[in-house]
Amino acid sequence: MNIKRITAFEVIVPARKGVIESQEIDKPLHKLPVGAKTGWSMQFDQLPKLILKMELANGIIGWGELYRDHDWKMVDAIIDGLIGTDINRMCLQTLPFTFCREYDGFECAIWDAYAKLHEMRIVDLLGGAVRDKVHVGAWSSHRNVEEIAPLVKKYHSQGYDCIKFKTDLEDDVEKWCSEIAQAAPGMQVILDPNERWLYPGEVRKRADQLACVGNVLCLEDPIPRWMLAEYALLRQYTSVPIVLHVSLPYILHGQRVKDAIQAIQANAVDGFNFNGGLANFRRLDAIASAAGLPCWHGSEVDFGILEAMYVHSAAAAPSCVWPSDIFGRMIREHDLLTTPLKFEPPMVHLPEGLGLGIEPDEDAIAHYAISQKEYA
Repeated sequence: MNIKRITAFEVIVPARKGVIESQEIDKPLHKLPVGAKTGWSMQFDQLPKLILKMELANGIIGWGELYRDHDWKMVDAIIDGLIGTDINRMCLQTLPFTFCREYDGFECAIWDAYAKLHEMRIVDLLGGAVRDKVHVGAWSSHRNVEEIAPLVKKYHSQGYDCIKFKTDLEDDVEKWCSEIAQAAPGMQVILDPNERWLYPGEVRKRADQLACVGNVLCLEDPIPRWMLAEYALLRQYTSVPIVLHVSLPYILHGQRVKDAIQAIQANAVDGFNFNGGLANFRRLDAIASAAGLPCWHGSEVDFGILEAMYVHSAAAAPSCVWPSDIFGRMIREHDLLTTPLKFEPPMVHLPEGLGLGIEPDEDAIAHYAISQKEYA
């Protein structure tokens, strides 16, 4: 079945007011450079994303969603090679274009169309579901201490049992976690410095404090990722689990599947946060599962199409037992789906139906669109 037409909708969907960080805090979270601007210079919801509508000659439609800040030249080149291609002749685990930041969004659309064509779910293409609900957590960026208790009470009352915070050296994380222990007993915390605690000594100091509080599930990327020997020493030093984020869309930072293997060889981690497309997340899960380590599925605070893909991946992954970063709906104004994913915190249900099992809201897509290109 040939790919007849691909329509690319470029959209910007802002975050709802107050859900990212405290009002007086301004710490952009997009880690990658944008044009000539350095990393950490733009907030994620300021950047456009592409929604792909891929139509086969028989009328089947596959939907995809790219990560933020796409490269139009790469998009044009990929689509130029896909139009007219028989989807049945593709090797799904190695698609016929170079791996790039745009790869996973196209993979999502191709797998969605292929699964529908063969009357399957995407999770079936991954080997079948090992679970029909995926553990998910709440999320926040940097916060003033006085906002911590009301924030976690809100999420805890909804059923969430874990919350993830972005943090740097300026944040009083011991005070945060003490407030959480008082306001929401049993609520666990993931602290994600994004490498910004910088020095092993700073991590040890904070780890001693956090171990006494006792509610930290893990520290994710506390220091620069290349310092694997220091990760191993930190893991020996503290009872707080140490986690490495392997984010394959961060091609510019050189992140690859091998990073997970090297971390295991170095005895450097207690688990992983994995970001990647369908085939690559399955590869990463196989590594973690073989090593007997847990993981969760990461994200870039995405819309419903990519989040549905994440749920399928996590549902098929034996190692994916920690709370996944599937929380775009609580942050963005719209998830661009007609019917949102079914959240019953702290779980999200595997979508029913063929392919991704979701229906994009084309009216909402049109509302948030800033441009559109059609290829046929």
